Amino acid sequence: MSTLFLRTLRDDPADAEVPSHKLLVRAGYVRRVAPGVYSWLPLGLRVLKAIENVVREEMNAIGGQEILLPALLPREPYDTTNRWTEYGDALFRLKDRKGADMLLGPTHEELFATLVKGEYSSYKDMPVILYQIQTKYRDEERPRAGILRGREFVMKDAYSFDLDDDGLKTAYNAHREAYQKIFERLRIEYVIVAATSGAMGGSASEEFLAESAVGEDTFVRCVESGYAANVEAVVTRAPEPLPYDDLPEAVVHDTPGTPTIDSLVDWANAALDGQYSGADTLKNVLVKLRAPGGEWEITGIGVPGDREVDFKRLEASVEPAEVELLTDADFAANPFLVKGYIGPKALAENGVRYLVDPRVVEGTSWITGADQPGRHYVGLVAGRDFTPDGTVEAAEIRDGDPSPDGAGPLVSAKGIEIGHIFQLGQKYTDAFEVDVLGENGKPVRLTQGSYGVGVSRLVAVIAEQSHDDKGLRWPKSVAPFAVHLVIANKDEAAVAGAEQLAADLDAAGLEVLLDDRKASPGVKFKDAELLGMPTIVVVGRGYANGTIEIRDRFTGEATEVAVDTAVDSVVAAARA
Repeated sequence: MSTLFLRTLRDDPADAEVPSHKLLVRAGYVRRVAPGVYSWLPLGLRVLKAIENVVREEMNAIGGQEILLPALLPREPYDTTNRWTEYGDALFRLKDRKGADMLLGPTHEELFATLVKGEYSSYKDMPVILYQIQTKYRDEERPRAGILRGREFVMKDAYSFDLDDDGLKTAYNAHREAYQKIFERLRIEYVIVAATSGAMGGSASEEFLAESAVGEDTFVRCVESGYAANVEAVVTRAPEPLPYDDLPEAVVHDTPGTPTIDSLVDWANAALDGQYSGADTLKNVLVKLRAPGGEWEITGIGVPGDREVDFKRLEASVEPAEVELLTDADFAANPFLVKGYIGPKALAENGVRYLVDPRVVEGTSWITGADQPGRHYVGLVAGRDFTPDGTVEAAEIRDGDPSPDGAGPLVSAKGIEIGHIFQLGQKYTDAFEVDVLGENGKPVRLTQGSYGVGVSRLVAVIAEQSHDDKGLRWPKSVAPFAVHLVIANKDEAAVAGAEQLAADLDAAGLEVLLDDRKASPGVKFKDAELLGMPTIVVVGRGYANGTIEIRDRFTGEATEVAVDTAVDSVVAAARA
């Protein structure tokens, strides 16, 4: 350690919000260069490379072949799939000196598809799985949490190409199992959830989420059935339509001072017979949608008034369209939109598309805006008094909501996305006409799968899940060193004995970090706990009596062993 390129810090960095960010910087694993951009220092790079090797081994085990494509890419393939536009501001775009448009690759479906098209021409070549471990670039609007959400990051992306859907399902399941093995080797607590495909396209899609309170992804699960899904992928169970022939006509009421759901409910309970809640009201939120390359279109989103619009769910439902709330200028330009009192009728009369929550089924009766200040409809019936243009999954999902499989209630938790697998199908092979000659002599359009793992993010995920109040605690599979050997005795014989022990452990195949600095034992112990090697060996006062101490960083247990059996004891502890 006297020559290791390392400086530990006693204080948390000012911009750090989450434990992994604080600890990885304090322990000298990474250093910030710009928002969302980090340098990997020696200890951090060793962890990153160890994780890469675990991923590589499991990918090779399912027949994956590693290649490496460029990160600097031409525009044309992404124009072909429209993702040059669809990615929006998240794409790093640039021009070369001749004015040609280029980009820094966020993901490589297009390049893999064109590569296979150029190299393979026969069904005999199939199937094939190709993968790379490479730096990706996405211009995150709000990079945060250190390397958990950066603008430059290392990712493993794999792609399968098959002759038919059965082959795709086989490749998909092989990757699913490989990912489970990867995360189990890394000692990560995770859950597999149903997910949306987003800009990737395709059909089947699952995410691997590491359970963490600092995660940006909310997922839900049903304890009774094991159902689990990202909230964006939850499909609301629509109730059966209701008869409405005997329902009274809708009536417009004066409801002064009721621009909010709470104030409207208070009015209803005071002015009408019965007990009312927000679930009896229909909230209409106005947004603007813009399809790639298109114009902004005002759209009404109707949800039960006891729920908020979850913009992540809304964005996932309308992807690849962009979504924005209306501005004051938009309301001024459309005076039929009366803030706080918007109803379905004015939207229909003015040609505004109106999408509603699946719970707004035919025959349901609502209290909702009458499109005039201080006035609401009571008893406006879906299917009789207004007809939506479609449904949309936009309302928030709450604990206690029924599971889509009908098995029980949903409970929510936070997670960090660490892997995502897609059955892309033929979206990209259609775009580039990736065909091979089939067994019958006719062209066969290949079908594709896409499988990603956030390799650099896993460094932070492990730090999030495995740290304690003293510092990092690395699993043995990815620790920078197997053993952290602390010389806590200035006696020349103890120092010589520690150096010999380090050499013997190295000869036994263990990588050893030897703290030979001229620092106090207290400083050395604090650094050993902060750095987080799984096995800490202390050559201290007991050396004069023929003993050393072995500490397990995960359990905190300390064991004294005889010096003459130290090598075997440390090897056994480090490899247990």
